[in-house]
Amino acid sequence: MRIIRTVAELRERLEPERRADRSVALVPTMGAFHAGHRSLMEEATARCDVVVVSLFVNPAQFAPGEDLAAYPRDEAKDAAVAAAAGVDVLFAPPVAEVYPDGFATTVRVGGLSESLEGAHRPGHFDGVATVVAKLLNIVGPDVAFFGQKDAQQALIIRRLVRDLDIPTRIAVCPTVREPDGLAMSSRNGYLGAADRARAVALRHALDAAAAAVAAGEREPGAVASSARAAMAPYDVEPEYLALVSADTLAPVERLEEGGETLMLVAARVGPARLIDNAILTTNGSR
Repeated sequence: MRIIRTVAELRERLEPERRADRSVALVPTMGAFHAGHRSLMEEATARCDVVVVSLFVNPAQFAPGEDLAAYPRDEAKDAAVAAAAGVDVLFAPPVAEVYPDGFATTVRVGGLSESLEGAHRPGHFDGVATVVAKLLNIVGPDVAFFGQKDAQQALIIRRLVRDLDIPTRIAVCPTVREPDGLAMSSRNGYLGAADRARAVALRHALDAAAAAVAAGEREPGAVASSARAAMAPYDVEPEYLALVSADTLAPVERLEEGGETLMLVAARVGPARLIDNAILTTNGSR
């Protein structure tokens, strides 16, 4: 595996692959790799000829007072994980390579960016959309791989490539979880033992919602109440807990038979702010 830090060097590395008509995958990350990241890399290596993993802690998606400075960084460890997963290139640019002096462009996906995470983290998705647009332009991948844990982000990226006619297919892969159901996240490392035990509240909320739907409940308010009740024993209060359209993020008035509803939850547990989600269907959840 080769570590590359500049756009020019990366494009030079990929040019022979394009001439040979080999497929290129991109896995965008901020590092601190865990099994969820590895699953994306392994899926990419299984489906494409050449795999590029970007490792860039994107300052544009952190608001003042968020955890940019504290975000975990260990490039050597991450490089070893990527190499073991069969990655061909680890693209690890400095901030000045991505946002050079005079950088003045922001990409914003309207309609999907303002609610839920967008409401609680103003400007966050503008930073995400901008850096992803840059990475897609720099790498020119046939397929880019994202995780379902960041469901709102995945919808925004799909809209981005559609609206801007970017010829990259977006593959959204299932959330990878710890044995007790907690969604894997780099921010889980912030949790001490007591808070780690409380963090399963998010997964219990999703399970309670799925159980309510499986039992025949179709009113979003009642489903949400079941989810909140499941969090209460862990002394975890959600920042938001919402049932929305899986396509538009619009609130749903009723869970339709045979339809799919996206339930999203975010909560602060000790020093960590965690998110999770599930697709609820009238015959279960996934």
